[in-house]
Amino acid sequence: MAYDDNNIFARILRGEIPATKVYEDEHVLAINDINPQAPTHILVMPKGKYVSIDDFSTNATDAEIAALIRATGKIARNVGVADKGYRLLFNHGPHSHQEVPHLHVHILGGRPLGPLVLRKE
Repeated sequence: MAYDDNNIFARILRGEIPATKVYEDEHVLAINDINPQAPTHILVMPKGKYVSIDDFSTNATDAEIAALIRATGKIARNVGVADKGYRLLFNHGPHSHQEVPHLHVHILGGRPLGPLVLRKE
């Protein structure tokens, strides 16, 4: 999947579309999801042009990788989900239903989340 400079996250990063910022630093932006699936649903994304975790882990600098991981933990602590637990979710490619071709991790929490994947009967 090629990077699309007009994807919604690229446009948010450029300030063309408003978003509720939760956190920002040199390498990372975090926003509230506009269609939350849990009481806490935050999207954490690198500012660089990465399509997926595969692309990011292969091509990002060590500073970018560290910044994304550190920011994710810091945000979870800051919004109060770290004590009871939360889920981190990266989607990659069509089988995962990745909707936006810009790497982002979902922080989901604030209630019991149930099983990660529905079990096949």
